[in-house]
Amino acid sequence: MNISILGATGRVGRQIAALALQDGHQVTALVRDPDKIAIMEKQLTLVKGNALNKENIARVLHGQNVVFSALSTDGSTTLSASMPLIIEAMYKEGIKRIITIGTAGILQSRAQPHLLRYESAESKRKLTRAAEEHHKAYELLRQSRLDWTIVCPTYLPEGKHVGAYRVERDFLPEGGSEISVSDTAEFAYRQIGDKTYIRARAGIAY
Repeated sequence: MNISILGATGRVGRQIAALALQDGHQVTALVRDPDKIAIMEKQLTLVKGNALNKENIARVLHGQNVVFSALSTDGSTTLSASMPLIIEAMYKEGIKRIITIGTAGILQSRAQPHLLRYESAESKRKLTRAAEEHHKAYELLRQSRLDWTIVCPTYLPEGKHVGAYRVERDFLPEGGSEISVSDTAEFAYRQIGDKTYIRARAGIAY
């Protein structure tokens, strides 16, 4: 399978890339700094560029079967500004499947189900800028014709790979407080062949 990864130098994106390469897939990654990729595999193609550049996005998505976006908010609007470019390129290439890494803040609140967690009293975070960026990306995907899944981890320490966690559609599993980077990457990667959470947010926690 041909897999495109945006954000492959980030904590989750790097591990998704490693899992895909381990399974023998062809991986094409868009990176600003190729030196940040320590993996050297013949199935890995690095495209140096920027997620805000339409031509770079078109190039990294050309001929792909699945798209992963593990782009971070990074103190900027990269996440929301790049999503329209990704969606447009996917339409042009005829790619349907995209799996992105979001945040538990854009899941529905249990106490106030008409609100997202970051908008409700459920959220302990004072700063909402990152969640607002993820919310914009979610709305763009929701309005698209794509088969999207947004993986929404709660607190995300490096931690150990456990291989067992709870997942809930559109909500954070009750009492969930953390999930490791490794387990988040594993769950996201498994979504390639799983239709359970298509056009849904998947809340994930131990």
